[in-house]
Amino acid sequence: MSQAKSAKKKVVSTKKIKPTSSRVRKKGSSAKAAPQEMLFKKENFIWMGAGAGLVILGMILMLGGSMPSPDVWDDSIIYSFRRTVLAPIVILAGLGVEIYAIFKRA
Repeated sequence: MSQAKSAKKKVVSTKKIKPTSSRVRKKGSSAKAAPQEMLFKKENFIWMGAGAGLVILGMILMLGGSMPSPDVWDDSIIYSFRRTVLAPIVILAGLGVEIYAIFKRA
């Protein structure tokens, strides 16, 4: 039994293995790195600005609603069409334009 425990297996490979090389350039290398192309073009940024503008416009449409008198409650000021329907639609349209701007290929 003592012979079985002391016997070690050896793995023999017939293929020649090449050592791996680093893909990271060293600081002293004389080769110039190729300039990277920008992910977004000018047209994408214009669409992003338009989307951000729509989101800001929607937030502005939601502003306001203070009561003229602290003694009077007026539902039409707080729950107006502009604040409950129009502003959320404008904000969602702005977010849709932002998504379009991100995925658009220029």
